[in-house]
Amino acid sequence: MSIIEIKRPRRKPANLTDPELLVDMLQQTEESGQVTVHVTYPPAEHEILLRIWRSTYLISRTSSHKSRLLHVENISIAPIWTPVKAGINFNFTLIFEALPKDVFVFDLAELIPQSGGFFYSSIVRNNEDVYRIMLNPGE
Repeated sequence: MSIIEIKRPRRKPANLTDPELLVDMLQQTEESGQVTVHVTYPPAEHEILLRIWRSTYLISRTSSHKSRLLHVENISIAPIWTPVKAGINFNFTLIFEALPKDVFVFDLAELIPQSGGFFYSSIVRNNEDVYRIMLNPGE
């Protein structure tokens, strides 16, 4: 059996707006990994607008460490809004810098200068550093 390698040009991910951020993300991944958070936002009665701020972090519960947001999929970065149709679960993905090995519980926090930032408390670390959470719009 023979294997043929097909070379295709690398393309920038669709939602990444800063090429320097992509380079930083790739270096970070090669050196120490990354944390992926798949987020579900529950259905709303009416169409809504969502966005994520770059000031979204994974924050250790036992130290001062904050892992910064590196990349997003399927959601806009502020100030741009993403329209979400009524009655559907809306899914998006956030990719963060790696957490130190001694972090076992952390929060996802969108630190913004207004009310209504995303927050999810007490995420328990797993071996894959891939998480699925459902945000509660009332919190």
